[in-house]
Amino acid sequence: MTVAVETGLWQLDPTASAVNLRQKAFWGMSSVKGTFTAVRGEGEVGPDGSATGTLVLDAASLDTKNAKRDTHLRTAEFFDADNHPQITFVVTGADRLDGDIVRVTGRLTVRGVTKPLSFTGRLAEVRTDALVLEAEFTVDRTQFGITWNQLGMVAKVATVTTRLRFTRAAA
Repeated sequence: MTVAVETGLWQLDPTASAVNLRQKAFWGMSSVKGTFTAVRGEGEVGPDGSATGTLVLDAASLDTKNAKRDTHLRTAEFFDADNHPQITFVVTGADRLDGDIVRVTGRLTVRGVTKPLSFTGRLAEVRTDALVLEAEFTVDRTQFGITWNQLGMVAKVATVTTRLRFTRAAA
C-alpha cells in the first residue's frame, strides 16, 4: 500500500541525513569516500503530491578521513570552497512514480556552475511527520570545472549516495 506524503513544508533533519561521495582513484584500483558533514535543506509538497525544495552542502565540510586530502579538496583545484562555499541542489520537481519510487529533477550548482540533474530515488520511510528519501546517482565533476587529474589518476564521474530525512515543519 502506498502511503501519501502530507502536503506542506518539510525541513531536512541534518542529524539523521547523510550525503556521501565516492570517487574512483589510482586508475580505478581504489575509491576515495567522503561525507559532507554540514548539510541543510527544506522542501514543500503540493496538493498534487509533487515537491520542490533546496539542499545545501557546505563544500568545506567534505570529510574523507584524510586531513591533507580534505585540505586539497577545498582548494581551487577542486571545490574552491573559499570562493564557492556552498554546493546547492534546487529541486524543481519530485514526482512519485510507482510505489515508493520518486523521480527528482533540478539544478546542481558546484563552483558557481549550474547544470541540470535528474535521478530516481526511493522513499524508504513515509509517515505523517517524517519521510526518508534514499538515492544514488553519478555526477561528472568536469562539467563543474573540477578538472584536476594528476597523471589521469582520478575518474571523471563521482557517485553520490544520499539518505535524507525530512520532518514536517510546524504550521
